[in-house]
Amino acid sequence: MSHGERPHGNGRLVTGVAWAVLLLGLWLWGRGITDVHGLSAPTTGDAAAVGRPLGVKLPPAHRPLAAVPPQRVDIGALKIQAPVVARGLDGNGAIDPPPFSRADEVGWYGGGAKPGERGTALLVGHVDTDTRPAVFYRLSSAKPGDTVRVARDDGSVAEFTVDDVQVFSRARFDAKKAYGQRQSDRAELRLITCGGSYDRASRSYTANVVVSAYLTGASSPR
Repeated sequence: MSHGERPHGNGRLVTGVAWAVLLLGLWLWGRGITDVHGLSAPTTGDAAAVGRPLGVKLPPAHRPLAAVPPQRVDIGALKIQAPVVARGLDGNGAIDPPPFSRADEVGWYGGGAKPGERGTALLVGHVDTDTRPAVFYRLSSAKPGDTVRVARDDGSVAEFTVDDVQVFSRARFDAKKAYGQRQSDRAELRLITCGGSYDRASRSYTANVVVSAYLTGASSPR
């Protein structure tokens, strides 16, 4: 494959990721703020939630950290370890995700909150390519209580705990529920990928998996 050539069929993946972040861009634009795909079973209704398993006690929130850009994300329970790269918005108002030649990278919306600071930081990733799983292939298997570690540029690590996993249908998507900050004094994180089933007619997935987490720990900079 020559340099710059896209793998066959990658349009379906671009459509799936861009759909979610396009809505994010429009929501941010409409609110005038900057606080702010894992294959999954098809959702029923507007949103399907995993919920909190019985016996899972979630830790208290940690105070927000200084604003430092992310370097890597590590979700041990899902065997996800990946570099994080800053991405901006394209001409359509959608976050420009990492190219499919780098489908093992996670995109961070650099125009929003940095992971660990107060607000909602957003990480997006592809679910698959035509030939293999991509970085967030297992994201839909996340469960409340799972730990998400984000290594940051200053050597510190922001540790988040998953508290909610939902699959939002494309037909009735609620951007506020997906991206909005749950508690104004917390540092929160959203990890997003495509979900539901693949619709060949529209060349896109029918839903988005949204994993919500909040800061519960941190290591000091090296």
